[in-house]
Amino acid sequence: MKNTFLRLVVLLVALVGLNGLASLVYVRLDLTEDRRFTVSEATKRLLQNLDQDVHVTVYLSGDFPPGFERLENATRETLEEFTTYANGRLTYQFVDPSVATSEQQRQQNYGELVAMGLTPTNLFANEDGKRTEKIIFPAALVRSDTLGVPVQLLKGNRSSSSEEQLNQSYEGVEFELASAIRELTQPERKRVGLLVSHTQVPPARLSDLIATLQQRYDVFLDVNNPNSYEGLDALLVLKPDLPFSDDEKYKLDQYVVNGGNALFFVDGARVDSVSMEGTFAQPLDLNLGDLFFGWGVRVNADLVKDLNAALIPLNVGTMGESPQIEPVPWRFFPLLNNFGSHPITRNLNAVYTRFLSSIDTVRGTSALTKTPLLLTSPYTRSLSTPALVAYNEARQQPDPAEYSGGVKLAALLVEGTFTSLFQNRILPSDPRAATLRTTGQGGKVLICSDGDVIINDFDYKRNAPLPLGYDRVTQNIFGNKDFVLHAVDYLTDAQGLITARTKQIRVRPLDKVRVQQERTRWQLLNLLLPVGLVAIFGGLRYAWRRRKFSA
Repeated sequence: MKNTFLRLVVLLVALVGLNGLASLVYVRLDLTEDRRFTVSEATKRLLQNLDQDVHVTVYLSGDFPPGFERLENATRETLEEFTTYANGRLTYQFVDPSVATSEQQRQQNYGELVAMGLTPTNLFANEDGKRTEKIIFPAALVRSDTLGVPVQLLKGNRSSSSEEQLNQSYEGVEFELASAIRELTQPERKRVGLLVSHTQVPPARLSDLIATLQQRYDVFLDVNNPNSYEGLDALLVLKPDLPFSDDEKYKLDQYVVNGGNALFFVDGARVDSVSMEGTFAQPLDLNLGDLFFGWGVRVNADLVKDLNAALIPLNVGTMGESPQIEPVPWRFFPLLNNFGSHPITRNLNAVYTRFLSSIDTVRGTSALTKTPLLLTSPYTRSLSTPALVAYNEARQQPDPAEYSGGVKLAALLVEGTFTSLFQNRILPSDPRAATLRTTGQGGKVLICSDGDVIINDFDYKRNAPLPLGYDRVTQNIFGNKDFVLHAVDYLTDAQGLITARTKQIRVRPLDKVRVQQERTRWQLLNLLLPVGLVAIFGGLRYAWRRRKFSA
């Protein structure tokens, strides 16, 4: 009895000591193969440095098909991880917006969420051969003080299967939530410059991009032609259609050589309206060719036609006196759904382009690394400019044999140490010689061969801009805005939250045919096996005790 009491005391002391040690040493182990419960170091730093309270309300709650339940669980697990690093600064709750006392109240709830910037999804699902439909909000609202940022949790490439898109959304939960928290709480904002002095695009067609960037960065417009771009964390050159002077090109060169980050959204051809039959495309010389060539890039003066293309409304005939307007594929508007392996484009939706040109890479210095970002489908055809762009072509069925041009490059990321184009061009007597830098710090340059990627459409009836990437014909929102935002995020902070987009969760789908065929067998096995094991153990124990005590 004394020994038993002693052992009990020792055990209690050991448990108390172990518990005290655990409270002093914080250890979490993620034993999953794909590290699904591990957040990035940048996210940990963001949460550990919070100096204000943040509350997250998730509206993805309720009775869902398994795929959306998985997304709900992923969001909950991610927020639980967030709370462990936020030092009590972060709280969250899940709300089902469909719960209401009446249908009128439910519709009012939906309207309030839409007004806050949350997008509903009309959910269609097949369960056991039955088709179900339900309005859900796969979204969250991140609040701090009186400010709130809407977060769409259902992201990814819409051309993928529903299962793949949900898995892509699962992979992006950490990045989407952490980005919203950063937008609300970051003490210092990056400085982003927009070079608009060389474009004739109306300001209203750039408004959505500018407004979105202003939510995350301090934005400066290049309307006064500054002496240099020093001090900017990133510079965006937006659809220029006027050539750059050598002095302006020198400023761009020196900005990049000194470690700057530049994004060029440029056209290789100018498309001008000339007649009712169509338009003419002419080569566009921006006087940037030698600068790009020094970086190992050439934007070609051509137009790329792609069988994977967007739709345009076109009069395909008349019925009586009424014209018949139907959406038809317009092969001069390629949909880019082929991406390079990079955090900028990972799980990105298709990018909408208009009059796309192709990009070639040329031999450059070994100090530069080139990464393809946006590519066409393999079914392409290139037209050298000048060329006629005829609208009647959209009415014709394309010959696939003519679209054998292969994959064309549309956006390229160049990183490394850049060499100045002007290293042997500036004379000693030139005032610029005193500040010329021929090689410098590591910089980053992104070149996209379609300036329309960053142009939003405009609703002239409501006198309001449409979201960047919105397509009037299909009413879909393509990935243009996400592409630009991810690119700016990466260029300004390559080791920051953008690294969370590299998370990859493997899909392990069940064999649906076998599940249907063997469902009853496995259900019976799961039901009867535990009971049988308990019965066998009980029978053996009973026989052992009977044999022991009957002797």
